[in-house]
This record gives sequence, C-alpha cells and structure tokens, in this order.
Amino acid sequence: VQLVESGGGLVQAGGSLRLSCAASGRTFSRSAMGWFRQGPGKEREFAAGISGSGGSTYYADSVKGRVTISRDNAKNTVYLQMNSLKPEDTAVYYCAARGGSIVLSTTRSSYDYWGQGTQVTVSS
Repeated sequence: VQLVESGGGLVQAGGSLRLSCAASGRTFSRSAMGWFRQGPGKEREFAAGISGSGGSTYYADSVKGRVTISRDNAKNTVYLQMNSLKPEDTAVYYCAARGGSIVLSTTRSSYDYWGQGTQVTVSS
C-alpha cells in the first residue's frame, strides 16, 4: 500500500484546508485510515480516524468540532477537512493505513503504512 498526501499549505488563522490521501492497492476499503500530525519539536499525534466502511469516525479533542475525516472507497482516497484553523494546528500531517483491519484506532503503532506527509502552516 502506498499513500500520497496532498493539500497542505499556508493559511491564515480561521481559514480552511482540505487534505487528501490517495492510496494504492485493492484492499483500501478493508483498511481503517487515520490522520496524524507532528508539530515542531513534538511527537507525532493522532488527529482523526475512520473505519474501513466510513461508518465510524473518531477525533482527538484538540481538533474535534473543527475537523472532518471522510473517505471515498471508489476513489481510494481519504480526506481531512480542516476549518477554523489555529496556529497550533501547524504541523506535518500524515495519512496512515491499517493493514487488514477495518477498525479504526488512535494508536500510532496500529498503523502499518504511512504517507510522506504534507506541511500545514497556520499564520496568526
């Protein structure tokens, strides 16, 4: 499975961005997906997750209410819509896939495949 993120960039506080993660492989619909982020000098942390069917989602408290994760299994793509962005959202955002599990997880070690990351910078 290969994951390629896109959609990052520079945005002012209060703005919006939509990140995309395109996945290769025929097992995409059987893989729970997640978005993680790593801010400057910080560890990589869970932001949002979605089950294989898309029926279940979960968000970190830090982004809840401002972020929506979704997926289109026909396009092998997962999205992260981010609204009301804050400077503290500045980070490299990584897409991740669980191999062989449709159950979403908040644990970094549960994910088997990772993208290269896309930079999101929010200016104040």
